[in-house]
Amino acid sequence: MLQMKRPRKTKYNAFPLHVKTGDTVMVVSGKDKGQTGTIRRVFKDRGKVLVEGVNKVKKATKPNPMFGIQGGLVERETPIHASKVMLYCLQCNKPTRIKMESLADNRKTRVCKHCQAQFDS
Repeated sequence: MLQMKRPRKTKYNAFPLHVKTGDTVMVVSGKDKGQTGTIRRVFKDRGKVLVEGVNKVKKATKPNPMFGIQGGLVERETPIHASKVMLYCLQCNKPTRIKMESLADNRKTRVCKHCQAQFDS
């Protein structure tokens, strides 16, 4: 008797993240601790973010003359878990936690805990 395979469940649900694309963040733990960069891409299903200039790895690539790709070792950025980054306030010049506030026109915005600067304008 042939058994049908069950559809594979996704390992992660979409995580609510405290950062968005374009935010300036600082890495608070790991090998790149203390580095700052802007977020290029957010992977909500995995709970990870791709930060510019952080978590670089070397990857071996094969040459492909049809596309003009030269072979060798290529350095590229890989995603880092969102819990390892903290939003960086450009007015305080330090990493900060955020709180959510409602504006007069019923929009929500993220606010710095130290200097009350708004991140979403």
